[in-house]
Amino acid sequence: MSERFTGSFTQQEPIPQAGIDAAMRVLQSGRLHRYNVAAGEHGETALLEQEFAAMVDAKYCLAVASGGYAMATALRAVGVKAGDKVLSNAFTLAPVPGAIAAVGGVPVFVGVTRDLTIDLDDLAAKADQASVLLLSHMRGHMCDMDRLMAICGAAGIKVIEDCAHTMGAKWGDTHSGRHGVMGCYSCQTYKHVNSGEGGLLVSDDDELMARAIMLSGSYMLFERHLAGPPKEAYAQIKYETPNISGRMDHLRAAILRPQLADLETQVQRWNDRYRAVEQGLADTPGLTVIKRHAKESYVGSSIQFLLEGWNGEAVNAAIARCAARGVELKWFGGAEPVAFTSRYDSWRYAPSEAMPGTDEILRGIVDMRLPLTFSESDCAQVARIIRAEVSAVYQAS
Repeated sequence: MSERFTGSFTQQEPIPQAGIDAAMRVLQSGRLHRYNVAAGEHGETALLEQEFAAMVDAKYCLAVASGGYAMATALRAVGVKAGDKVLSNAFTLAPVPGAIAAVGGVPVFVGVTRDLTIDLDDLAAKADQASVLLLSHMRGHMCDMDRLMAICGAAGIKVIEDCAHTMGAKWGDTHSGRHGVMGCYSCQTYKHVNSGEGGLLVSDDDELMARAIMLSGSYMLFERHLAGPPKEAYAQIKYETPNISGRMDHLRAAILRPQLADLETQVQRWNDRYRAVEQGLADTPGLTVIKRHAKESYVGSSIQFLLEGWNGEAVNAAIARCAARGVELKWFGGAEPVAFTSRYDSWRYAPSEAMPGTDEILRGIVDMRLPLTFSESDCAQVARIIRAEVSAVYQAS
């Protein structure tokens, strides 16, 4: 009898007891708003910002309501206005072009390679079309950041990094989010730390972070930010910057701080599970495992593979066969958006030109979450099921 996987692909680990205890202290105090602190108290949100800035070697950090809000705030902070073009990945999730649209910008989509990273040749060809790149490290895959920054530096392009899937990852010795002028992270349930929703924004630039803090809704309480620029940075900005409230509260910050403290251990656990699936899928007929760059240290909270050259009927058949055995796969090549999977040509609020090379790659991308509630043996079982069902469809087609 064929084995069947019985785990849940959406079940997360519980919040650590230290986070629950800290959350209870916040609830018992009644002071959830980040600026509602007692005399001599800094508050969970300011402490979280300080700790995350230290973790990624950033001067400044701002905690906000979501990763999408962090991206839109970064775009506003660097000066993107209605009608401005912004370069971004064609292979990403909808909050990325959504952030561009939220500030009135117009995305210029850049292609994807077989490594699932932004196509740097296409970026170089389009570098004269915009002065900002919102770079998505989609599904945790980082491109050659040395070459990307060289291209952008030569063209005068400001880089904002979307690190929703790369918190805890590095390119060489540099943390994800620390190459560009601003880095944006998500704390949504399915990311590397979990507060349900939430985001973090980092920068070394006094002016950009002062603007971001004012945008987030600091009123004139910016001096309460332990990881913010000096008050002199706000001298003119405080009069010119609108309040677009999106602050993180103490309750979410209290939940997050113990998770951040344990992130390095969690990254290792994710990568152990990633490698179990990766090894199990190696040399599967018709299936291409994504190669990781030697300079990239990643967080394997999800895994992707390519079914190159397959038609839609065959891909759907493989996904359905895996689903019947308890393995949930998502396909980025479908003509219609499903759940979180969508393509650049389905975001009709963002005009796009046909990209045949990128379309061919998107048609083959299959994605799977790897929650830490799975054991390594669970992951080996999942890989066996995928291997068997993909091979069966491939051999029959």
